[in-house]
Amino acid sequence: MVRLLRLLLLLLLLPPPGSPEPPGLATLSPGAPPQAPDLLYADGLRAYSSGAWAPAVALLREALRSHAELGRARRDCGARCAAEPGAALPDAPGPKSQPGPPPGAWERLLLRAALSRAECLNQCAARRLGPGGAARLRVGSALRDAFRRREPYNYLQRAYYQLKKLDLAAAAAHTFFVANPTHLQMREDMAKYRRMSGVRPQNFRDLETPPHWAAYDSGLELLGRQEAGLALPRLEEALQESLAQMESCRAGCEGPEEHQREEEEEGTGSQGGLYEAIAGHWIRVLQCRQRCVGDTATRPGRSFPVPDFLPSQLRRLHEAHAQVGNLSQAMENVLSVLLFYPEDEAAKEALNQYQAQLGEPRPGLGPREDIQRFVLRSLGEKRQLYYAMEHLGTNFKDPDPWTPAAFIPESLREKLREDQEQQPWDHEPPQPKPLTDWKDVLLLEGVTLTQDARQLNGSERAVLDGLLTPAECGVLLQLAKDAAEAGVRSGYRGRRSPHTAHEHFEGLTVLKAAQLARAGTVSTQGAKLLLEVSERVRTLTQAYFSPERPLHLSFTHLVCRTAIKGEQEQRMDLSHPVHADNCVLDPDTGECWREPPAYTYRDYSGLLYLNDDFQGGDLFFTEPNALTVRAQVRPRCGRLVAFSSGGENPHGVWAVTRGRRCALALWHTWAPEHREQEWTEAKELLQEPEEEEEDDEEEEEMPSRDPSPEPPSHRLQRVQDKVGKPPRVREEL
Repeated sequence: MVRLLRLLLLLLLLPPPGSPEPPGLATLSPGAPPQAPDLLYADGLRAYSSGAWAPAVALLREALRSHAELGRARRDCGARCAAEPGAALPDAPGPKSQPGPPPGAWERLLLRAALSRAECLNQCAARRLGPGGAARLRVGSALRDAFRRREPYNYLQRAYYQLKKLDLAAAAAHTFFVANPTHLQMREDMAKYRRMSGVRPQNFRDLETPPHWAAYDSGLELLGRQEAGLALPRLEEALQESLAQMESCRAGCEGPEEHQREEEEEGTGSQGGLYEAIAGHWIRVLQCRQRCVGDTATRPGRSFPVPDFLPSQLRRLHEAHAQVGNLSQAMENVLSVLLFYPEDEAAKEALNQYQAQLGEPRPGLGPREDIQRFVLRSLGEKRQLYYAMEHLGTNFKDPDPWTPAAFIPESLREKLREDQEQQPWDHEPPQPKPLTDWKDVLLLEGVTLTQDARQLNGSERAVLDGLLTPAECGVLLQLAKDAAEAGVRSGYRGRRSPHTAHEHFEGLTVLKAAQLARAGTVSTQGAKLLLEVSERVRTLTQAYFSPERPLHLSFTHLVCRTAIKGEQEQRMDLSHPVHADNCVLDPDTGECWREPPAYTYRDYSGLLYLNDDFQGGDLFFTEPNALTVRAQVRPRCGRLVAFSSGGENPHGVWAVTRGRRCALALWHTWAPEHREQEWTEAKELLQEPEEEEEDDEEEEEMPSRDPSPEPPSHRLQRVQDKVGKPPRVREEL
């Protein structure tokens, strides 16, 4: 009955059919106390699964609003109660040599202040959230993870589409895609929305962008256009919103859910007596607060923060103020930079320059007060965390490179220094290569260098011809055809390409080829040639790019893409969107984030083409913006395109509009632990003496499990207590 009443109430709040909706996802019931987000979300998914699109929209939007209101209430109540008279906690007792309060007095003061703060928080929460306060609306870890991944917007975009609200569907889709840039289904949906006549470019907006990122990006754009005067208000807003975001994050560190998650991850709970429990809880609060710096500096959809986020903002501010002649503000900001890095030569030089230009000394001029408070508070927390690390055996990973060495206990400095200096071998840059090595290999293999990096308008890329004879191309093409006719689709569940709905996709791994050859389904000659050719490509790639350091095959895939007849008219998508092979490309900023779900251990990539009797399907390299094409390569039998796998080589594939395009895609790594084990297994399997199969019953091949999450239109995602990381999709070129 309660859920029925909730549903009826939300339906009444929906605008009538055909009425215009305000920009964005406006709050349904502004000022109303939030409801339980987990119940609202569960009810919204039920409505979605039954096709009740309007109720699903109402419930999901109210779940988003209630979840956001919970966070605001906790932040506001924390700030209000901290400002109450007498709310300050007593200072910790000093060294034993210093006189202090009588025995037991400090503990009584601490507990009295804690009880008073708890009473204030409970009363504030009851006023903001209704009876029961935050305890009644506690959010589970699964729901927090779902909202962090913006999953409600995945369902909202589909529901809005069914309701014919294409502008809001595009906005919801874009909001989800920003936080999930490798979600293949949403990538397809975004391409479809862009082709719809009722969707305009301004509809693709991020409804969850934190204010500090919007202001930060706007300020950087204006600075790039040499408009420092216009950039200054946006840069100042970005700094203030960054500090506010950190305060909001810090308030969340005091919630019960945060500590429940910490205890689950660390396997700790209430251990020891009263003081051990208090110390453990307080340490977890401090650890969480310190992580807020990194959380604030991490863009949606990214795994790693922008380095030195606050100091870099202050540097841009003092430079922009100096450009427009605001020398006092420039000094204020450069002095703030020196709070983080007192020995920063560039900052000290800028400070001397500003002082010389101002002429007379300004005694009242100093660092920004907000930055002073931030630095002092952060250092105080770090001191306590390092103390606990030294004396209580706790863990702490300092998020800031600017922490003074004096704050780190002597007993910990050596270990921390060793941890920081340890760099795995696979992250070292390649050594310069003597040219004679690769030239000798090319001569032995009968291969010619057709285009080098200069001719391809880039770096670490090359086109080499003559790796295969026409007969060898024919053998491998027949291998791919026989495997496809046998129903083999290694790596993907369906025949449709994972990157476009207008092409069929077929893939064959070296191990599957060897297994099929042993079963008599494909020719042994073709399976053996696949192994031989992949090693040939590895040898050439190592000789050309990395002669001083061994390369290992990390994955080998024979892939064919076939244009679907009748689906090529007015086609606007690519066969494979622009991407990089070992990092997540962000075309808006030009950055490439070397983090999961990218295959970060890949160092060099290669494409060995088998045919050219098709239309489209050319490989192209772009600028980091994924738009400006710098070079293009036409496939042909025996042509190898090899290049480094990082953000310096963004690439894509034009649509295959007629025929079938086949190529051998290979990736190489410097890391021996990531070498392709299936390659060794396939070689051993093909070397074993062939035996008669006595079993008449053929083992039915199990369809490969699709590692990419299905869109909500196919499957209702379940909210689970523990969310595991899904396997990553193999991206084929």
